[in-house]
Amino acid sequence: MSDKSYTPPNVWTWDQASGGKFANINRPISGSTHEKDLPVGKHPFQLYSLATPNGVKVTVMLEELLEAGFSDAEYDAWLINIQEGEQFSSGFVGANPNSKIPALVDHSGRTPLRVFESGSILVHLAERFNAFLPQSGKGRTETFNWLMWQMGSAPFLGGGFGHFYAYAPEKYEYPINRYAMEVKRQLDVLDKQLAENEFIAGSEYSIADMAIWPWYGLLAHGSLYEAGEFLQVQEYTHLQRWTAQLLERPAVQRGRIVNKVWGEDSKQLKERHSAADFDNLG
Repeated sequence: MSDKSYTPPNVWTWDQASGGKFANINRPISGSTHEKDLPVGKHPFQLYSLATPNGVKVTVMLEELLEAGFSDAEYDAWLINIQEGEQFSSGFVGANPNSKIPALVDHSGRTPLRVFESGSILVHLAERFNAFLPQSGKGRTETFNWLMWQMGSAPFLGGGFGHFYAYAPEKYEYPINRYAMEVKRQLDVLDKQLAENEFIAGSEYSIADMAIWPWYGLLAHGSLYEAGEFLQVQEYTHLQRWTAQLLERPAVQRGRIVNKVWGEDSKQLKERHSAADFDNLG
């Protein structure tokens, strides 16, 4: 164990110089830092997001709804650059007081309705269109089981493993090992579930798949944190099958590049305002 020992002080104080890649946007207080309204397009759903795993959940859901023929699910997807602190604008804080992407404003009713937290957005859209979520019975309960599993488990993968493995200013053995162990356990949970089921919650594709795939599917694919070899993700053969199966879906292919501003030009769509935007990629 080579980690330096740390003795917490009696009273924690905020050191703005620490925190690694995202130190300039992390802070211990909430609320807006500047006045700026959110843009509003012409479609019923206005999404303010970035193509992180949590953002991809929602763009995949919206694209799946459109693919299924729900034309009322048309949406505008506006880029929120979290490294520039755009999530702290007064407009965004009004849409999500927690200042985390994604945030959705539903203009399909008499008055605009804000929906924040990615899992809440998935449920809102599923119930709005009666799609990708069973209406009752075991299937509905199982879908919620796995949706809540993802919402509770992903912080270990993202804020835990991802931070210490990929983003921390220094790499230390203890936190990386601790979170790698937990992520491996979670991968094993999914692999065993998928050994007996085509999709996460059973025989039907659902919002549980859409919630889990951008995190654990992309990890299994090797494109999240570039940690595939380190975690030996190829060992999870049933998870690999499911990952590839979802990646073949056109809506998933489209959804994963919306609000993306890194990587190959042909796999970036900074903002999405119509289906035609996908035809104009570099």
